Amino acid sequence: MGKFVRIGMMCLIVMMMAAPALAQAEGAAPEGAAAEADTGAVAAPAFSMDLGKALGAGVVILGAGLGIGRIGGQAVEGISRQPEAAGIIQTAMIISAALIEGATFFALIVCLL
Repeated sequence: MGKFVRIGMMCLIVMMMAAPALAQAEGAAPEGAAAEADTGAVAAPAFSMDLGKALGAGVVILGAGLGIGRIGGQAVEGISRQPEAAGIIQTAMIISAALIEGATFFALIVCLL
């Protein structure tokens, strides 16, 4: 039950942080924002774009940290249960952590562009 409460609180915090960016009215633009001449649409505020990038990068890093931490913990537990399989477990752990790290870099690049 405690795990679900923590996940719910994290989701609530993320939604509260994103609320100012999402509360921006469609037609409202900050001072100095240029409107497109052809369609009459207002350019998206830079603050909400930066906030979205920051939240996305934070979620990516949080997920990668949790994943690699779980891999390390399970590997240590497996090695403590079967010390003779330490080499195989360590190799699998390093490969898995490298794949997660590569996916994290890709997600950060996509998120920040």
